[in-house]
Amino acid sequence: MIDGFLHHSKPSNHMLSIEHRIAQDIAAKPDQVRAAVALLDEGATVPFIARYRKEATGGLDDTQLRLLEERLRYLRELEERRSAILASVDEQGKLTDALKNEILGADTKARLEDLYLPYKPKRRTKAQIAREAGLEPLASGLREDPTRVPDAFAAPFVDADKGVPDVRAALDGARAILMESIAEDAHLVGELRDWLWDKGQIRARVVEGKENEGAKFRDYFDHVEPIGKIPSHRLLALMRARNEGVIELELQPAPDAEQGHLEGEGRVAAHAGIHDRGRPADAWLRETVRLTWRVKLHLHLTLDLFGRVREGAEDEAIRVFGENLKDLMLAAPAGARTVMGLDPGIRTGVKVAVVDATGKLLATETIYPHEPRRQWNESLVTLAKLCKQHGVDLIAIGNGTASRETDKLAGELIKKLPDARLSKVVVSEAGASVYSASETAAKEFPDLDVSLRGAVSIARRLQDPLAELVKIEPKAIGVGQYQHDVNQVKLARALDARVEDCVNAVGVDVNTASAALLSRVAGLSASVAENVVKHRDANGPFANRRALLKVPRLGDKAFEQCAGFLRVPNGDNPLDASAVHPEAYPVVERIIAQCGREVRNIIGDTGFLRGLKPEQYTDEKFGVPTVRDILKELEKPGRDPRPEFVAPSFAEGVEDLKDLKPGMILEGRVTNVAAFGAFVDIGVHQDGLVHVSALSHTFVKDPRDAVKAGDIVKVKVMEVDIPRQRIGLSMRLDDEPGQARGARPAGNDARPGNRDARPSRQSSPSKPVPAPANNALADALLRAKQR
Repeated sequence: MIDGFLHHSKPSNHMLSIEHRIAQDIAAKPDQVRAAVALLDEGATVPFIARYRKEATGGLDDTQLRLLEERLRYLRELEERRSAILASVDEQGKLTDALKNEILGADTKARLEDLYLPYKPKRRTKAQIAREAGLEPLASGLREDPTRVPDAFAAPFVDADKGVPDVRAALDGARAILMESIAEDAHLVGELRDWLWDKGQIRARVVEGKENEGAKFRDYFDHVEPIGKIPSHRLLALMRARNEGVIELELQPAPDAEQGHLEGEGRVAAHAGIHDRGRPADAWLRETVRLTWRVKLHLHLTLDLFGRVREGAEDEAIRVFGENLKDLMLAAPAGARTVMGLDPGIRTGVKVAVVDATGKLLATETIYPHEPRRQWNESLVTLAKLCKQHGVDLIAIGNGTASRETDKLAGELIKKLPDARLSKVVVSEAGASVYSASETAAKEFPDLDVSLRGAVSIARRLQDPLAELVKIEPKAIGVGQYQHDVNQVKLARALDARVEDCVNAVGVDVNTASAALLSRVAGLSASVAENVVKHRDANGPFANRRALLKVPRLGDKAFEQCAGFLRVPNGDNPLDASAVHPEAYPVVERIIAQCGREVRNIIGDTGFLRGLKPEQYTDEKFGVPTVRDILKELEKPGRDPRPEFVAPSFAEGVEDLKDLKPGMILEGRVTNVAAFGAFVDIGVHQDGLVHVSALSHTFVKDPRDAVKAGDIVKVKVMEVDIPRQRIGLSMRLDDEPGQARGARPAGNDARPGNRDARPSRQSSPSKPVPAPANNALADALLRAKQR
């Protein structure tokens, strides 16, 4: 369900400070938030604060700090908008004490805009023109005393010189004034927004004539779902279908649309104090209420709620993408081993690149084992020669077109070279083509053909996924759902934060890291990272962390932020290879002074280190949390939080969709986790879907509680839909094909390789509701323009 919908302001939260409000959001104390905000404002990074300022923040972790950062941005924008609105209303001379208090108490942007609506400068409306023509007394007179006969009461207001040629024009003008006045009542708008959120239904129906063109969205051709409960992936699927012109969307006030509209009119009438008691003006006032609801309020709130529910769906999609990206970047590295990368292709051939244990390119080649040349044996000879010449340990095969055929080639190669003890792994090649054509790749391999750079990337990402993937724009890595449909600025900001957190969680060898990797270290900009590499190339490896201060534009502030995340293996000071920050070296020196041993001797001495009491080494700057972290780091300095490398084993003879049979149990790797389930590569070119209901025998709310990208899992084939290129899988190996399972999302783009919108299906939609002759939203827009 989409969370975080912002209702209008709540009394308990009216006048809280930004720090108090954020503290509530992240389950922390205001003092913790205040300290974190101060550090952020001083230029400190989230990884640095989370790791090295625990005393100041009371131990806020990176997840809390990222949420704090987002909420701080939102609330500061809210305060800026509040100030602008107060100034605008004050300039108009309309800022009463009551209105000022309401504006000061508004705790969301929506509530703030509701209050500002009557005072917001706008083009001349029909209501304003009517007021200028002197029709306001007519409007207020009929509203205050419905016993008046509208035509008779309006007659004195007829004045052709003022643009009121007859009684009908006078009454139309009066109605426009009343409609605008009612529709701009902030309390009414807030009440109706909450009501629609609780009771409103999103209704989708196919555009006539688009049935075949939009077949991939057919599960939504007649779909109704509560707006407050629709999952993010389904909302984005509906929005995509609408944008492609396949379906029309409207917001019904209730399951029974007409009854819901009548209730909406009733709420408007009650709030405006308008009642139908058979008096002369009651019918006219009732029609005014009907038009106010259907043309103004329902239209306005439909656009508003669609925008807000989409924003919530985008936030959820961005969160899912971020979590998947984190799992992919923190996947197990194969480590310092010589790797042959194979970038599969058919007509253009298979691109081959061999890199040594440090990632240095040793050799490249292009082979043509597949159609149309079919040089299978020649290709085996070429690959065998490269393996023997360079001592290849691992073969990395991209998972794109011809992946399974190339994997089969690698399998034969392994059989022909038993003494080499080769292993093969199919790896994700998402983003490899983006890297190949990038400026980064051009700088690394200026003389290498673009097509061969992808093979290098595939080989290196097996050695160290993190170090290679940082060279690619995060959103091009392709482990999201509907990533192309969300706010791209917000997506980029969130993914950049994820990459930064991943890089700093692992740490970086300053003497081998690329500029792309260094630029993701806390405190280092892209230009300073380039300077680090240039200094290293010109002067040789850094002997210690302090030597970094000789790098141009790497000053004391940047050093403070980055030093703890940069490693100097085999340098002058053993601590430089650890995550202990240089500012905390005095703590280690106190330990050494007390025990009379050298640093090198206590590193890794678990028994000794666990016997120490952190409280004995604290001072006014470093408290127990920091000392405890130091002792833990000394046990295993520079420890890598990533798991051990394990390769999945694909079944022999299962290379294509047509090879799959319901009931098969296979091994595969999780490639992507969406809100509705997990996608698993089982080696047949098309990932299969394990629906959330089939991830475990126990209830799973969030699929990531059960699996994450990169996991190796066993699955059972439940169904194979060759025409639609869909595979249904289950991780409950005792499930039987054909048995009923939970509902599945629909309408996703089924194009191969489109990892932000994987193919899936949904159970039968809710009972069809008769569709109106025309799109209600479009009709309302048309009426609004006409009025």
